[in-house]
Amino acid sequence: MTDMLSVKDGTKIFYRGTQDERRALDGLNVTLKSGDFCIVIGSNGAGKSSFLNAVSGKLPLDSGRISIDGQDVTKLNAHRRAQFIARVFQDPMIGTAPTMTIGENMLLAELRGKPRGFSYGLTAARRARYSQQLAELNLGLENRLDMQVGLLSGGQRQSLSLVMAVSTHPKLLLLDEHTAALDPRTAKLVMDTTVRAVDELKLTTMMVTHNMEHAINYGNRIIMMDAGKVLVDIGPEEKRGITVPSLIDRFHTKSDAIALQGA
Repeated sequence: MTDMLSVKDGTKIFYRGTQDERRALDGLNVTLKSGDFCIVIGSNGAGKSSFLNAVSGKLPLDSGRISIDGQDVTKLNAHRRAQFIARVFQDPMIGTAPTMTIGENMLLAELRGKPRGFSYGLTAARRARYSQQLAELNLGLENRLDMQVGLLSGGQRQSLSLVMAVSTHPKLLLLDEHTAALDPRTAKLVMDTTVRAVDELKLTTMMVTHNMEHAINYGNRIIMMDAGKVLVDIGPEEKRGITVPSLIDRFHTKSDAIALQGA
């Protein structure tokens, strides 16, 4: 199985040379195989968001190397990496254009990274396909292609963002606490849609979450971060039998061991 993502010795230091200097990423090494659904957890300040931002190109590394499907993308900016990556953010207001319609937003997502000359029209065939994709959400959005996105609820908008992201069949799907701002019912609906899309399209996925139940119930791998590094990496076999208490215990045991080494 090929490596879809490789981060080698990724380092990012904020406020270098000042009393506020902080290592957001400290020699980070992560490899994801094609089709991995990796859950990324850790306390606030552990480096989770910096990790996703570095992979997406939003946060350039000070040193290290990032490859996607064997291609070195370290020096590519976020715009150029967008041809490989789709991302859904925690804030439902990010990732969609509020003054455009649902159909127009989905068309923009489809055209992302396409060459010039590609058909840009919101054709009847596209409208039918978009309606079918939205119908799977069971939110009634399939009948509202001409509604402005700004009129949707937060849950509806986040669900639309997810459909738009997976519709591009990205090499890498980044989910940045994408259910954290949703009510429990909508969060479950979005997670069900996420799992179905990841499985059906065999998407390589990283999902950041603070929800420990999500961490053990979804995906085939857990990466636990601390101080800009991978503290614990739990593979498929071990993950099948893990519980929330044992996961928390692994974190504290490893943290204590590292603290003793540095004492």
